[in-house]
Order: sequence, then C-alpha cells, then structure tokens
Amino acid sequence: MGSKKRSSNSAEEVEDSDNTNTKTENANLEDMNKENASSNLSRKKMKKDKNKENETLDGDASKAGLYNNNSSSLKPMERRKKRKALDKERQHAAFEDKDGKTKKIDVDSKVSENKEQMGASSSGVLPEFHIGVFTELISADVSLREAAVERLVMELQKVQKAYENAENKVVVEDGLKLEAKKDDGLNDCAPSVRYAVRRLIRGASSSRECARQGFALGLAVLIGTLPSIKVDSVMKLIVDMLEVSSSMKGQDIRDCLLGRLFAYGALARSGRLVEVWISDHNTLFIKEFTNVLISLASKKRYLQEPAVAIILELVEKLPTEAVLNHVLEAPRLCEWFEGDADAGNPDALLLALRIREKVCVDSEMFGKILPHPFSPSRLFASDHLSSIINCLKESTFCQPRIHGVWPVLVNILLPDVVMQAEDVVSASNSLKKHKKSRKSSSSEEEVVKIVQCFREVVIEGSLLLSSHDRKHLAFHILLLLLPRLPASFIPYVLSHKIVQCLMDILSTKDSWLYKVAQHFLKELSDWVGNDDVRRVAVIVALQRHSNARFDGITRTKTVRALVTEFKTESGCMLFIQNLMNMFVDEGCSSEEPSDQSHTTDDNSEMGSVEDKDSNGAMANSDVLKSWVVESLPNILKHLKLEPEAKFRVQREILKFLAVQGLFSASLGSEVTSFELKEKFKWPKAATSSAICRMCIEQIQSLLANAQKIEGLHSLASGLEHSDLGSYFMHFLSTLGNIPSVSLFRSLSDEDEKAYEKLQEMETRLSREEKNLVIGAEANKLHAMRYLLIQLLLQVLLRPGEFSEAASELIICCKKAFAASDLLDSSGEEELDNDADPKLMDVLVDTFLSLLPQSSAPMRSAIEQVFKHFCNDVTNDGLLRMLRVIKKDLKPARHREEGSEDDEDFLGIEEEEEEEEEEVDEAEKGETDEDEEQTDDCEVVVEVEEAGKELPDDSDDSDGGMDDDAMFRMDAYLAQIFKDRKNQAGGETAQSQLVLFKLRVLSLLEVYLHENPAEPGVLMVYSNLAQAFVNPQTAEISEQLGQRIWGILQKKIFKAKDFPKGDDVLLPNLESLLEKNLKLASKPLKRKKSAGILSKKKQSAMWKRHKMIVSLAQDSTFWILKIIDARNFSESELKGVFDIFKGELARYFESKTSQIKSEFLKEIFRRRPWIGHHLLEFLLEISGSAKSEFRRVGALDLLMEILKSMVLSGNDESNRDASKKILKNHLQKLSHLIKELVTKMPEKQSRRAEVRKFCGKVFRYVSTYDLTICFLKYLGPETEAACESQLGELYLKFKEVES
Repeated sequence: MGSKKRSSNSAEEVEDSDNTNTKTENANLEDMNKENASSNLSRKKMKKDKNKENETLDGDASKAGLYNNNSSSLKPMERRKKRKALDKERQHAAFEDKDGKTKKIDVDSKVSENKEQMGASSSGVLPEFHIGVFTELISADVSLREAAVERLVMELQKVQKAYENAENKVVVEDGLKLEAKKDDGLNDCAPSVRYAVRRLIRGASSSRECARQGFALGLAVLIGTLPSIKVDSVMKLIVDMLEVSSSMKGQDIRDCLLGRLFAYGALARSGRLVEVWISDHNTLFIKEFTNVLISLASKKRYLQEPAVAIILELVEKLPTEAVLNHVLEAPRLCEWFEGDADAGNPDALLLALRIREKVCVDSEMFGKILPHPFSPSRLFASDHLSSIINCLKESTFCQPRIHGVWPVLVNILLPDVVMQAEDVVSASNSLKKHKKSRKSSSSEEEVVKIVQCFREVVIEGSLLLSSHDRKHLAFHILLLLLPRLPASFIPYVLSHKIVQCLMDILSTKDSWLYKVAQHFLKELSDWVGNDDVRRVAVIVALQRHSNARFDGITRTKTVRALVTEFKTESGCMLFIQNLMNMFVDEGCSSEEPSDQSHTTDDNSEMGSVEDKDSNGAMANSDVLKSWVVESLPNILKHLKLEPEAKFRVQREILKFLAVQGLFSASLGSEVTSFELKEKFKWPKAATSSAICRMCIEQIQSLLANAQKIEGLHSLASGLEHSDLGSYFMHFLSTLGNIPSVSLFRSLSDEDEKAYEKLQEMETRLSREEKNLVIGAEANKLHAMRYLLIQLLLQVLLRPGEFSEAASELIICCKKAFAASDLLDSSGEEELDNDADPKLMDVLVDTFLSLLPQSSAPMRSAIEQVFKHFCNDVTNDGLLRMLRVIKKDLKPARHREEGSEDDEDFLGIEEEEEEEEEEVDEAEKGETDEDEEQTDDCEVVVEVEEAGKELPDDSDDSDGGMDDDAMFRMDAYLAQIFKDRKNQAGGETAQSQLVLFKLRVLSLLEVYLHENPAEPGVLMVYSNLAQAFVNPQTAEISEQLGQRIWGILQKKIFKAKDFPKGDDVLLPNLESLLEKNLKLASKPLKRKKSAGILSKKKQSAMWKRHKMIVSLAQDSTFWILKIIDARNFSESELKGVFDIFKGELARYFESKTSQIKSEFLKEIFRRRPWIGHHLLEFLLEISGSAKSEFRRVGALDLLMEILKSMVLSGNDESNRDASKKILKNHLQKLSHLIKELVTKMPEKQSRRAEVRKFCGKVFRYVSTYDLTICFLKYLGPETEAACESQLGELYLKFKEVES
C-alpha cells in the first residue's frame, strides 16, 4: 500500500490491478457506472489518508519507546481519539462536496504531523483528468457520447501541454503512474494520455451498449488532436492489446476482432495517416494499414464489408498518388483482387470499383475483377458479368440491407445526368403520333444494350433463378434503377421473366416474397406519379408480358388504377397510340421465349377474358387484343376534359375501332387515305371475328355514351366538328371507298342492301338536321340518326337478323320526316295510303322486333327515339307493349265462356261463402282483434290466390299489328315457348322472356314520364297492376316485380300530373275503384300444406301480400284523385257511392272482408265528400254490425266524418250549416248511442273508445243547442242505460241543458 504513491491532482484513484488485465478494466468500468465519479474519488482518497495516519501513529509511537507490553492498553485509546477527530473532518469535507463538483480534499493539511510526508508529492504540476468521463462513452445517446469525447480530449490536451512544459518529466511520471510501465511507444505522452489511449483501445472491444462507437470516436478524436500519439504506436497497441489468444472462445474472439475493426476505423478517421503521407511520401504505414485491414477482413465474413468501408474512407482522404503507390501496392490487396472469382467476393468488387472511380486510371492491379481497359460497356458485357456473377450473388449475405456494390453498379449503368436528358427527349418524342420514332443516338443504343445485358445476365439469368433471398435482391436492384430510369427504358427493364416472376409471387398470398412484391408494385406506382409517359410504359409492359391478365392473376387492381389516372389529353393520346401499336405489332409478343421459366396456372386467374368465339377459348393473342379493345373506351369513363378535347380523344378511339373492327386490307397491311391524310395499319395475321365483334360493340357503346353526354350542344357549333355520329359515318364512307379496303365480312344481298340504305338515309337525315334550328324536330332527327347508325352496326354484328327491321325503320323515317329529298322519286309504294297502319304503330312494332336481340347501346338509341315520338303513340301501340308484359310461359288458365276481361281484372273472384267458412273455422277461440289483422307467424298466406284467374288479352291486342313486325315478335316469343319444352332450356327461356319484359318496361317508363296526363296512363296502369298481382311474376323474377312496382309508384301514383280530360270515362274509373277496394279487402287464405313451408318462404309470401294490399290502397287514392279532379255531379257519382256502400256492408256483415279501418279513414280524410254522403249509411250499418270489434272500430270513421262536416269558426252562416247537418242525423246518432250503451263491450279498452265517442257527440250536440231534441230521441230506457254506463259524463251533459 505504502510503496505506491498517488497524486491528488490526477487520476491516481484507479486501483493498481487496472493496468494488467482487460477483464479487470471492464469490471472497473461497470463499477464506475454504478457510482458517482466525484464521491468515489473522495471515498478512496479518505481511505488512503486514514491508512497513512495509522502508519504514522504507529511509527511515532515505536520511536518514542511507548510501544511495550505494559502500556499496550493505552495506545488503542489514543488512536481511537485521533481517529474520531479525523472522521469528523472527513464527514465535514464530504458534506461540502455533496453537489457532485470535484474538489480537492486536503485532509492531511489538518493534521500537522503528516505535512512533511505529503510535501514530497508534486501534485500541483499537472492539471486534473477525470476518469469518470469514460463511463459516458457507452451511452446510447449520441449527444452524450460526443460531449464526453469533447471533455475527454480537452482535459487530456491540458494534461499533455502541462506535461510537455514540465521541467522534470521523470518526477512527474513517477508521481503519476497509473499502470505498470510498458513499452507502448507512447514515450512522449503524459501518463494520463497513455492510459487514455490504452483504455480507449480496450473499450473498442466491449460489447456493452454503444461502447464500441463511443470509445472508437474518442480514440479517433484524441489521435487526431494530439500529435504526440504516434501512428506506429497506436497500430502496435491495437495488435498487442486486442490479440486473439488460443484460450478465447466465440464471443471473446468476436469482441476482439470487432475491437480491432473499430480501432482501425478510428485511426483512419483521425486523418493521421494522411498527415503521415504528406510529411513522408515513402512511409510504409499506409501499406501496412491496408494489409492489416485486408487480413482482418479475411478472418470472418462479417468483417469484410466494414473493413472495405474503412479502406474506402481512407482512400477518399488520400490523394490519388498515395492511392496508386501505397493502397494499390499493398500485397494483400493485390492477392484479394487476384483471388478466385468463383469464391465470390462482392466487397473486393466494391473496393475495386470505388478505387478505380477515385484514381480514374486503368490498372492491371485490379486483376480479373475489372476489365482492362475499363469502360461501362466492357464492365457490363455478357462475358465479364458471367465472370463476376458469383461476387454479385454472394452480396445477399447482408440482407435485408442491400450491399454497397449495387448502388455503385447502378450509378455506372445509368448515370444521373445522361438519363435525365434521355428522359426529356424520350417524353417529347413519345407524344408525336403517326411518325417514325427518332433514330436512337449511339450513346443511347449503347446504354440500352448494357441495360439489357445486365438484366439478362444478372437479374434473369442468375438472381431470379436462385433462392428467395436473391429474388428479393433482384427487386431491390430494380427499385434502385427506377429513380434513374427513363420511361423509354421500361420495356428493357420490366421484361417478360420479371413480370412473370412478379405474377407468380403475387398469385399466392402465402408466398415468402408476397410483401416484397407488393412493396415493389407500390414503389412502381409512386414512381409513375403524374407522369403519363411513365404510366403508359408501365401499363404496356405489365399487360404485354402477362398477356393482359396481370390484375386477374395477381388479384390486384394495379393496371386498372393506372388506367383510370389519365387526366390530360396528351396522356390519353399517348396511351391510345401505344395500345394501337400493341394491337397491330404482333412481333412484340415473339420477343420472349415460348418456354416460360416462370409459369402460372391459368386456373388461378381471376377476371380473365371470357370466350367470345363459339369454338372455345380465344388464343393468347386475342386475349391481349381484346383487352386493348376494351381498354380504349374505358379511358373516357374517368376522364374530365373540355368537350372539344374529349371529342378529339373519342374520335381517335373511334377511328381505331372502326379500322380494326369493320375493315380489312386486301393488299398488304398498310393503307394510306389521301382524303383523310392518314395511314392505317392492320395486323399481319387476320383479326379474328370475335375481336371484330368486340370492336363493333365498343363502337356502339362509344356512340351511345357520346349521345348521352353531348346532348344538343353540338348543333350550335356544327355537326362536322362535334357530332361523333356524323364523323363516324363520314369516316366509314371514306374508308369504304378505298379500293383496297373492304368490310371484314361479306354480306348477303339483303344485308348489303339494308347497309347501303341505312347509310343513305342517315346522310339525308344529317343534311336535313343541319338546316333546322334547335327544337323538337331537330331532336327527332338527331335521335333517329343515331338509331340508324346503331342499326347499321347491328346488321354487321349479326347478319341476317336485322335487314327487315332496317327496311321498316327506313320507311318510318320517310313517313316521319316527309321532306321532298327523303322520298324516292322512282315511285315507291304510296306511304300516305289510308289503308296503311299508322306511323307510330309501325314504329312500335319495329321497336318490339328489335328489342329482344339488340345490344344495350341499341336499346338506348331506341329509347331516345321513343322519347321524342311517344306523344303520338296510339292505344294499339300501348297494348302491343303491354301484351309482352303480361305474357307468361305457363299456359293460360281456363275461363268460362262469355267472361270478359273486366270481370277478372286484378284476378279478384267472389268467393265469400267459401272464404267465410275458412275464416270462421280459423278464428274459433280467437279474440276479436284477430279479425282485423292476421298473425303472420301462425297463418301461412297463399298470396298467389290474389291473381288466380288472369285474362288473356292476346286475341284483342293483336288487332291492327303490322304482319311482318307481329311475325318477328311472335317468332321470338314462339322460340321462347319452344325452348321451354326442353327441360335444359327452361331456365334460358324464362330469363330471355324476363329480359324482353324489362326492355319493354323501359319504353313504358319513358311514355309515362313524357305523358303523365294522357288517358293511356290508365291503360298502362291497369295492365301493369295486373302483371304485378300475377303470381307468376313473383315466381319468374323478383327483379321484374320490383321494376313494375317502381314504375307504378314513381311514374304513376307519385307523378306530378295524372290523367285528365273527357277521354277519361267515369265507368272505367268506377270499375277500377271497385276492383281495388275488393283487392284491398281480400282475406288471406289458409292452405292445408302451409305447415311444410319454410319460414323464409312464409316471410316472402307475407311480404308480397302486404305489397299487393299497399298497391290496392295506393291505386284507390290515385283513382279517387282523378275522379275528384273531374268535378262530377252527385248524381254522376252515385256509382262511386254504391261501391263504397257495398264494401262497407261486406266489412260489417262478413268476416271475408279484411279491409283496414285506417285505410277507410284515410279515404274520408282525403275526400270528405265521400264521407259526407256515407254518414247516414254508416250510422245505420255500424250499429247492427255482427262483430263487436268492428262496431267499435267504426266509431273512428264516424268521428272523422263528423269532424269534417261540423265546420269550425264563429261565423254565423257556418254555425247554422253545421247545426242543420247535425240535426238531420241526430236521430240516427241517438240510435247508435243506444246500441252502444245497451251492448257495452266487456273489454276496458273498447269501453273507453265508446265513452270517448259518446263524449264527443255530447259536446257537438250541446255546442249547437240540440240537447233537448237529442234526449227526446234517446228515450227513458236509453237514458237509464247512459247513466249506468257513462255515469258522470252523461250527467254533466244533462246538467248543461238544465
């Protein structure tokens, strides 16, 4: 203890064992982390002083002769007293130093006897160095580590400066020995500096938190700051202190190796090696440093990449001369470059590329790893890439990071400046249509060549064929290429094999690379952004290499999302041009090998293009072409452009579809039109008929959409410039006149004649339309023109089916637009002959013959024409359409001879006796409430009975129909009936008939919308209501029933207008009213087999019944509104009143009537004149009602009528009128009250209803001073009953009179 002296002004508090053992040093670091540095110093120092004091006391006592056996008991007492005094002083000093500031504690100055011994120390020579700073170097906080390094270096700078200025360095060293003296070469450094250097090197091998980072940073800054620390000494210390011994095991070896790596990195980062070379160009330190790093990298694989990073950091700081003469001359580096290429060393390749980039000099010292002479084309040549492919494949060891060699290779492959220039030129040239693409410059061709070679050899030939990690690396490389990639290079990067690999991964969600592929697609979409050139390139690449099934196989919406994001006219035009090239250029598909290395099961595809040929699935080329044809019109769905710009896009699409779908070239595959000033191209192989049909269908859709959007604004600006239909016909005529161009299929004589006539008629109508201003006639011409165009396309689409309809439509055009230039002067049959059917009848017949087989655009055109002509529709025309709605596949039910249609309207039959028996049987033991509403949970409804017997109007509705049109429509219906005979075709026949009905309903809906006040609405209503009630409607199609229900509600009942005029006959309205009241009151019949029905079917039947009742009620309100509007006299309304009286009589006398009292009350509220007329009848019949429940229910009806009859207000005339009305019915009111009080209900709720009614009657009677008269009618017996049953209510009524 006493042999080693320590100075209180330096770091002498460290224990002696700290200088020999690395593990002991680490233990000391851990102790320092747990304790406060300043307090630790104080405690150690006090302990030392205490020991010294004990030794001094012992020495003095022995010299004085006090130490003997006789006086031994006194010596401990004296020592104890002195120790107590020293302890007090130490406690006082510790209390003053409690705030953590390091203070010099000089306890020895208090003890005078030790002053001479401490005077020999040279403690005031060097500044103090706080060893506690080392504990902060391992902090995870970067700012704390940096602050600790700064404090460490500043203190050591002061210590070193003081040391250098000291006169007697030997004395200082003897007084400041922190460790045993070692031959470390740091002879010019202060002891604290030597200790710090060794301590920092040892700390770089610690695995605690961020110890390596902190100690390496401290070492780098300290070496770079203090020139007295020699480079050779540091390198020797690193080897000596971090030597791997044979006794070490895995983790210890790893810590030592990483410690070396961090220490060498600190030396390189300090900049001292550069300073050494600047001072001495012949220094060997740089070669030695490079050698030791290469040797270190060779020990373990995980050391290679960071070792190379350290070398590269040094290379960046060194001048080129030093790199050439020292780094490249290092023997071990040369061996590295000359090593076996098959071993695969991506770090050697990275080092060679970066050094070559630094020196810019070709050198054979790079060995085979770089070509000589060096150039990008030689580096990415197929043979050289094959030689270094193992180096590239082995770079996956650092996954998920990407190795540093790849960014360097990508930078050489696609330099930033060159690629940006290429992208600008590519974008500007891509937007130029109908011109040959510019000839690529030699530099661009070279870049394209090396990019293709890199893709084929590295990505496709190596990475994609290997493990999942290497496939992952391939997508990483592609993402590195994207930011630098011009859009024109996308076809060379997104190749067939890459797209196929992407599809294979995305087709299976369980794939290990699924998220990798998803991330790649997301980054690809982000890279596209708002750049239309990139968007087009990506879409074309994905669809071309996936055979237009990318979204389907991958179960994504990538392509669809890209297609919907076009927002500019230029982008749309570029996309259209590329799609055209894809369609026409068949050579592009042959670029890829037929034996695909990455295949996907076709059965896994979702959303694949269905077969449009009768022979089976389309060929692969047809799949791609079909996608092109379908995608062209889809561009317009989400496109928001000005009308003129949108018309130009539509026109471009229309031209392509017309050329590819309607025509073919007989001489070669290219034709030039001098009139149109355009060149048209066809595929070398003939286009299949399925693709041609698709083109025609898309033309129809395009024209239909244009007709809806354009409206009539095109007329104001001229048809030639904004009417797509007019442009199409002109284009069709011009292209058809080219000798080497013909229609894609040969037509029969009839079809060819119809085709030519339709063209001629459209031209005439177009010419006539130009001469008219905007108005109804111009609208008719415009709509008819588009129908002619659609029919012309339909003739080409389905030859042999529409020629007759085309001829009839042309006749209708001539008759409808009877201008001189529309009539043939050759003497065709006289169109105005009175014997001929009316124009609208022929037109309706033609429409009915076209609807079954027409396409959706064709039907839209028919509806547009019908909209402009429906004002002239005759009843015969309406009946022909309604006949289709009522037509059933099942045979008509037998009717009795002589029965008329009106008798079976809505399928209502008089079966009161049978129904009454059934209801009575079902209601035995039930309460009276069940008479009003049947419990749907217990009673199964046979709703179909509501339409049990339906009329068959086929014989009457065929009258006056054109023979040809009737034959065509009936032939279609006959075919449906014929198909139904086959069990396999039954479902098809039903669906065809439903579709036909739905199409006819669209025409009827148009008629009702345009003519809500016409008498024909009543005819449409009655037939639609009958069709809805028909049980077969529900059986065949729920959609059909819902459509009829919607038309009845929206277009008839809730329409802004209703049928008016003298043509609306009252007998017809009375008949409809009676049938609807009976339908509303029709009971729900039980069936013996109801118990076996499922709850779902029972619920559906109950729902349908409620809809039928609701239909009857709404119909009643609507019919009464029509009757009310005619202002018929009371005598004329006698039939209406009789209908209501009959229904009320059935309600009160028979249980077969299930009419709702709320429904009757609503009728009286809306039409008070009905209630006024029925009051007397209701008073009579309600009192004699068989059912107590219905008798009490009638009281609400009576109060509703009385409330409307007894006028309110203080006007004398109103009061007299109300009094007179009430007086006229006073006797019958008293009779009703007599019936009520003498037959008082037993149920409390019904008794309350009776009291409420009587109270209101008493109030009305007393208000109009009719109490005496009323009491006279009551009689004594009734009065007694009133007193008994009504009590105070009746007594108050009598008191008012008295």
